[in-house]
Amino acid sequence: MDTDPGLFTPRSVTWQAHGDPMMWVAGIRALYLQALHPRAVHAVVENSDFRNDAWGRLRRTADFVGTTTYGTTTAAEHAGARVRKIHAMLRATDPDTGHPYRIDDPDLLLWVHCAEIDSYLHVLRRSGLPLTDAHADQYVAEARVSARLVGLDPAAVPGSRAELAAYFTSVRPVLTAGPDAREVDDFLRRPPVHPLLVPARALLWRHVAHLAYAALPPYAHELYGRPAPPPVTVTRRLRRTGTVLRTIPARVRWQLPPKHILRATARLGPGTRPDPRRAAL
Repeated sequence: MDTDPGLFTPRSVTWQAHGDPMMWVAGIRALYLQALHPRAVHAVVENSDFRNDAWGRLRRTADFVGTTTYGTTTAAEHAGARVRKIHAMLRATDPDTGHPYRIDDPDLLLWVHCAEIDSYLHVLRRSGLPLTDAHADQYVAEARVSARLVGLDPAAVPGSRAELAAYFTSVRPVLTAGPDAREVDDFLRRPPVHPLLVPARALLWRHVAHLAYAALPPYAHELYGRPAPPPVTVTRRLRRTGTVLRTIPARVRWQLPPKHILRATARLGPGTRPDPRRAAL
């Protein structure tokens, strides 16, 4: 039996937190936030078929997070190498200057990483996941492992909530909701689906997208030009949604593909099932 715990062991905050169903809402918030960086979002628009393969893109992102969190060391390293190889081959053209730039520019990779980690941590905690401030700092520090996998120098990546906040302050003047961000916003509000699924999109996806958008920082709402409910209302909705989703038995939720958590617990034993109450310090 392969007992390799992988890059994030069952004693990590990451292992405990990433099994929470609110990660899906957090992922959509990350997309909204990432789209506010003009060069980062233009690289996606120019090199991605996200309009026609939205669900495939979301699944691939979820698969990467699941593999790097719960997979073996070999599987995680292979996933990172695959991402680095793809990024190294891609270029985009700056819409303002016409100059080409690399997709794996460290500044762009750092923005994508920080937007994801901030979104995951913000939504999970605000929706009621029992993570202390110390847990949160440990989570940000652990995320340097994921940063290395996509090609960043871990020493140049924020390792605490304070460092993460300082990073967002430094990058704030660069952010704007240009044409590419507007396209992403429109897409996330009304993603293409089969005609038979339009009612489900109206009932389910609209709630998720609206909640993810509402959970953005106030400056993001200002840039997009769309208001959000008062913070206390957003927090209440996040907590209500988190409570409902967490009532679904984990054994049911974890049956959904690609089943990373089930494979990890089969490999390491039932005592390694994610549970934020066991987050280690």
